[in-house]
Amino acid sequence: MLDNKKIEESKKRVEQALASNKVIKEKSGKFVSFFQENARRSFETARLLYSASTQEEMQKTVGFPKFNGFLWVINASYYSMFYMARALLEKSGVKIKTDHSVHVLTFDALVTYFYATGKVERQMLEEFSEASTEAQEALGREKARELMEDYMNEREKRSRFTYEMGEIALENKAKTSLDRAQRFNETLRKML
Repeated sequence: MLDNKKIEESKKRVEQALASNKVIKEKSGKFVSFFQENARRSFETARLLYSASTQEEMQKTVGFPKFNGFLWVINASYYSMFYMARALLEKSGVKIKTDHSVHVLTFDALVTYFYATGKVERQMLEEFSEASTEAQEALGREKARELMEDYMNEREKRSRFTYEMGEIALENKAKTSLDRAQRFNETLRKML
């Protein structure tokens, strides 16, 4: 859950990263389309792997009966979200200049510059403009919180399934990852 404590922790890490030049604020970024394209390709990969893992006919056609790519659906779904977050940050002039903990720092920067400031919330509010003002505010906050939680959950799941032995990625977890990535990418693409 993304509570005030986690938001403050993210802000503190971003402040530290700014002080050590791991995060740099500029006017605008030049790698927006690069990150958007990587997000698109990662999401397409996730969709293809999910289809190949669930459709026997496709498995037979490509010569891999009983193919199971669910672990990589989770990874590719997460990476599509990661790259879309990087595109949004890049567009706003936030550069991540580190290889160490780049995933955590990207999440922290997204929380700091878009969630905590209400920018993600405002975008959500625009999507639900037909609802009453009170409903818009509640729904906007909830959708923004869900987006940040989806990103955090996928980052943690990718790490768990990639680095912990003995845990098997199930189809429903892969489907959840794919759905989260689609929702996340669509929302951030509109913001770009």
